[in-house]
Amino acid sequence: MNLKWNLTVGFLIVVLTTNLSCKEKIIKEKAELPKHTTEKEIPEYFLLRPEVEKAYGYSHAVKIGNEIMISGAVSMDDEGNPTAIGDLEQQMKNCYSDLEKVLAHYGCTFQDVVVENVFTTNMPKFLEVAAYRNEIYKNQYPTGSWLGVKELALPEFMIEIELEVHKAE
Repeated sequence: MNLKWNLTVGFLIVVLTTNLSCKEKIIKEKAELPKHTTEKEIPEYFLLRPEVEKAYGYSHAVKIGNEIMISGAVSMDDEGNPTAIGDLEQQMKNCYSDLEKVLAHYGCTFQDVVVENVFTTNMPKFLEVAAYRNEIYKNQYPTGSWLGVKELALPEFMIEIELEVHKAE
């Protein structure tokens, strides 16, 4: 019985010591992280049209670390009213104009875009005017999808463009 008791106590001491050593190692590794590195990145939110975005309950963009997710841009004025009604090409240009403002807020350009998703209620018309993107993406194109949809948030919207960005530091 003494031998069994001694082995049990010895085993517990090894387990407790090993567990403590692992915890100490984790604490030491965290202490050795470079000063600019954080365990969790804090999201940075951006509102392009604060009143409109608050009314509809979304942020136009969120930056976490080097990644920026940009909500779909639509053709609207500062009060949230649709613009260029019935003109898909102008709506697309208006979307890119707003997206450029969001990118500039973060010190980025369209060359930093890694994903672009386009949603349109008129795919044939979009395909006719899609070449305009050559003025936006001068060096390379991002990944992404072009999706034909039944409708967007308001019936006047014909196109919506969302982006994901990687900002090199």
